[in-house]
Amino acid sequence: MRILVQLIGSTATTVSLYGLYVLFDYIKFLVNSTIKDLSGPSNGHLLWGNLKEIIATDGMVHEKWAEEYGRTLKYRWIFGVRVVLDFGYASMVQLMFMLCFQLDHLHTMDTKALSHILTNHPIYQKPEMVRYNLTQILGAGLLVTEGDKHSVQRKIMNPAFGPSQIRELTEIFVDKSVELKDVWTSQVVAGGGVARIDVLSSLSQMTLDVIGLAGFNYKFNSLSGEPNELNKAFSTLFGNPQVKLWPIAQLLIPILRNLPSWDPPLEQAKNTMDRIGRNLLDESKASLRGNGEKAGASRDLLSLLVKSNVGGERMSDEDIIAQVPTFLVAGHETTSTATTWALYALVRKPEIQRKLREELYTLSSDTPDMDELNSLPYLDHVVRETLRVHAPVTSTSRVATKDDIIPLGTPFVDRKGVTRDSVSIQKGQTIIIPIAALNRDKSLWGEDAVEFKPERWDKLPEAVTSIPGVWGNLMTFLGGPRACIGYRFSLAEMKALLFILVRNFEFELAVPPEDITTKTTLVQRPRLKSDDDAGSQLPLLVKLYQGA
Repeated sequence: MRILVQLIGSTATTVSLYGLYVLFDYIKFLVNSTIKDLSGPSNGHLLWGNLKEIIATDGMVHEKWAEEYGRTLKYRWIFGVRVVLDFGYASMVQLMFMLCFQLDHLHTMDTKALSHILTNHPIYQKPEMVRYNLTQILGAGLLVTEGDKHSVQRKIMNPAFGPSQIRELTEIFVDKSVELKDVWTSQVVAGGGVARIDVLSSLSQMTLDVIGLAGFNYKFNSLSGEPNELNKAFSTLFGNPQVKLWPIAQLLIPILRNLPSWDPPLEQAKNTMDRIGRNLLDESKASLRGNGEKAGASRDLLSLLVKSNVGGERMSDEDIIAQVPTFLVAGHETTSTATTWALYALVRKPEIQRKLREELYTLSSDTPDMDELNSLPYLDHVVRETLRVHAPVTSTSRVATKDDIIPLGTPFVDRKGVTRDSVSIQKGQTIIIPIAALNRDKSLWGEDAVEFKPERWDKLPEAVTSIPGVWGNLMTFLGGPRACIGYRFSLAEMKALLFILVRNFEFELAVPPEDITTKTTLVQRPRLKSDDDAGSQLPLLVKLYQGA
């Protein structure tokens, strides 16, 4: 008993000292704030800051604030406990609680400022607690690492995501799209010519199968409903974890991270994924040690990664294994969500659906390769416009690792009447990168920026060339050294899906348009106001296209 009392006393002392440290750090940061004179909305609620407005408008208030206060502004985040929602597979919700006080966040839509932030990745990195939380699930994969380690991983992995490699993988994208078409056809026939289908769920299953095969030559068989060990582990890790006190405590108090997680199902799932990842890595290595055609036959990303992992700078086996869950998360949910929004846009504007289908039938092939898919300009326009209007990830954040000065393309007048052409940043400052708001910025895209108009891509405004995105004058895949490495993969998969599905089916909304809303977490998904408890979904009426 005496030992227990001493342990409790020691723990209480540690927590108290940590609390004092956080309080001192907060006061120091607040006193030295370099953005306190920026314009922005009122501080909002004493406890929650401006969080209520952000949640109530699903993040769209960022665009409203930019119109009212300029392209570079500040707003207040939560007081006491900061909640960051991080969603992955299906309805995965991980609540990451960060002990802090109400602090100003810098929000900028200035393209020169964003270019500076995105290109200077040694200074502007993902928040530490986000990286810690992701590391517990993904390991030290590309989504988590920073600095030299990230640069080494990126350099080794880049060849696996090049155009020639994606061209080889397109057959997998098309084949799986055809399999989804067959599943939907069966449902339509069983429904007497029309079926109500939650396309979000089906597309999520299809893209999981794709990343399994294309990522590391593994069959999830999600579309066919066949259970397997890795699928079960993946669902445990990213399905619907409950919020538990101990992981929150470890997130709040770094010293507690040295203790076990005490979550047996989660640990078992992680061990299963690690074991299967090692087996897949061993198989890839064995294949590459083979002779003749066997050594070069594998085309999955993991095999290509192993093949390119040579020379002085190499990834450890642990780092390579960490890419397996990284591939699953990064290559699965965003593409299925984006394709869901594409179908939503097509049902809202049937004339665009018809025009796209007409173009798709100009190809004689039912199973096109990547070059044939890329030869269809209107398909390309629809994909681009979907990723502009409905960017799956609506915003992200970075934290300054040291003091810096961010240059601005558009000067502004602060609250003291001083004109500024730059913003001074102190170490620890959080910066919001508003992906969706910039993609729909009227000052860049014109007054019709919020409308879905694929034809706009025939002649873009000159202003959008300043957007520092890696692809298509969009922020959807970000930009700079940490831009999405798999954007070519996602684009080819999305085009293959739309080609097969729009050629073979006609789509209509299964619910009134006003019943559809969005829920922005890590990704922006549709859901129904009338059935909010069911989570993310998009029910469409699907029937076979008879005009061919």
